[in-house]
Amino acid sequence: MDRLEWSDGQLFPNENLVVNQVGIRLYDGEDKTPFDNGTLMLTTHRLIWRDAVDTSCILTLPLSQVVFSEEHPSGLGKSAKIILHLSAPAPGRRPGPVTHSSNDYIRLSFKEGGQTEFYRCLSTELGHRRWEHIPLTVQSTHKGQVQPRRAGIVGIERNIQQKQKQTDKHISEAFEDLSNLIEKAKPMVALSRSIANKIKEKQGDITADETIKFKSYLLSLGIPDPVTRETHGTGDKYYRELAKQLSGILEQPLKDCGGMMTLTDVYCRVNRARGMELLSPEDLVNSCQLLVALQLPVRFRVFDSGVMVCQLLSHSEEKIILETAKVVEDKGSITAEELSQLVGVSVILAKERLLSTEKTAGVCRDESVEGLRFYPNLFLTR
Repeated sequence: MDRLEWSDGQLFPNENLVVNQVGIRLYDGEDKTPFDNGTLMLTTHRLIWRDAVDTSCILTLPLSQVVFSEEHPSGLGKSAKIILHLSAPAPGRRPGPVTHSSNDYIRLSFKEGGQTEFYRCLSTELGHRRWEHIPLTVQSTHKGQVQPRRAGIVGIERNIQQKQKQTDKHISEAFEDLSNLIEKAKPMVALSRSIANKIKEKQGDITADETIKFKSYLLSLGIPDPVTRETHGTGDKYYRELAKQLSGILEQPLKDCGGMMTLTDVYCRVNRARGMELLSPEDLVNSCQLLVALQLPVRFRVFDSGVMVCQLLSHSEEKIILETAKVVEDKGSITAEELSQLVGVSVILAKERLLSTEKTAGVCRDESVEGLRFYPNLFLTR
């Protein structure tokens, strides 16, 4: 915090505004500060924070003081943050709110979201290091004080032109993606039309290659409108909308794999469908915990062993236990690996089935140097 300086907030002649974000709180390391709500502006040379109430309260931090930065996503009841690790205070710096601080980093809390775009722009500017190639030009007053010159109309026009160039670039990239999607859609439509005609006319079976191609094209489409923090904000609203989308994504795959899926498999499937909008494990767990409260057809469950799964609301535990006990009885004895091959589930879920059956006295276990093996419970049947 002792690297921050007081300022009047005006841009220098060769300094340009990159992006700004409202609702920013400043932390000195892990400690809160009085600067709890303001607008943060990123320029080519500095970070400028302006208080939302007292607009004359303005702090600046030269980007040259930033050693590296980190982005921390928001959690349950916590806002997203960007952490800036700073170098030692520069000699002869201007006065600031703190003369000495034991912390060598500050945290920027984004209470109203927008940290992803801000962090992207910040990383770009730190990589370009414009302050080394275009140093700030200052104007000295008759008192010997150094003041930045106001940007004026020319500076405003220059910022508008830069934003327009960025907008044009983003539009061009979007149309390139659209062209790729159209090219991908053409063979998919032709393939689906061919399969539909074969089914309708009953002229031959669908080949395995056509089925694999059709599924790969469908998978490549992904989720058309994934829930993100940028579109749905932060906190409970984001997790509720994400839980609804997860339920819609998982309902059919859960039916196809027996009504239950480990959270690691869910994580892989969901992120495969979301494309570039990847989901963090923390966000996945937080949203899954709301499935039951929202009365969705998919629910979240944690076994005694700590294994976390998603399962259909219609999934019958009693039926699975009876089926597992019947398989063990028919085979005489079985391991989790053997059961997974028989019923077509992962080894983890197969072991949980056997442990659940054991809790109801449906099977007995035998642990030896060869591993864990389950047998029919003859104590109840004979």
